[in-house]
Amino acid sequence: MSASEFYDRLRNDSVFPSTTQPSVAEFEQLYRRISSDASDILVIVLSGELSGTLNSAVQAKSLLPDLNIEIIDTRTMSMAAGFVALAAAREAKAGKGLEDCAEAARLANENVGVLVTLDSLEYLHRGGRIGGARKLLAGALSIKPILTVSDGIVQDAGKVRTRRKALKHLIDSVTEAVSGKDNIRLAGLHASSLDDATYVLDECSKVVNPVESLMTELSPVVGAHVGPGGVGIAWSSD
Repeated sequence: MSASEFYDRLRNDSVFPSTTQPSVAEFEQLYRRISSDASDILVIVLSGELSGTLNSAVQAKSLLPDLNIEIIDTRTMSMAAGFVALAAAREAKAGKGLEDCAEAARLANENVGVLVTLDSLEYLHRGGRIGGARKLLAGALSIKPILTVSDGIVQDAGKVRTRRKALKHLIDSVTEAVSGKDNIRLAGLHASSLDDATYVLDECSKVVNPVESLMTELSPVVGAHVGPGGVGIAWSSD
């Protein structure tokens, strides 16, 4: 199903989805397939603190000692990790080798970030990420939590009382984070909330004048915990 169909079902289905990382066998098969056309493989994954994906990638590498594989743990997620991958891809497109591509990824990784605001804590609670008391308190106070990824884990980045204030918090935080930096790239993120994500991206773009901007719908793996209505923005700079 598409991401949009997933969010529609998430709103109405009593069965809550579960998520899991790719298996070691899946990574091994992927490495073997890629190696038929390429001499080197660069693997860029979301934070090892948030997923077992890194562990699967490393274990599969150990099964294929003859392949030249390098793995980078971005210690972040979503399009913050995506910008790291794109930095490496630009080097690869320019004909650079594995070492240069990996170095570009590491440098980009030092200057990326992501913020997400949730419409509700219901889905974090249903997924076992927070307790019921916190969920009930946030609901009673109409709190809109704002989350980021720092030191490889999801952390609180603020709490406001209304959706409008939450969106403004995203805009203000991002423009401050990239102030004075060059080659800024922005990505709007949303879980079935394109209009709000477009607003945040447009407002940030007016201030920071990015060299690249794009919009993406959060994948179901992230969206299962964010829930419909989640809005975020990721950024990268030199």
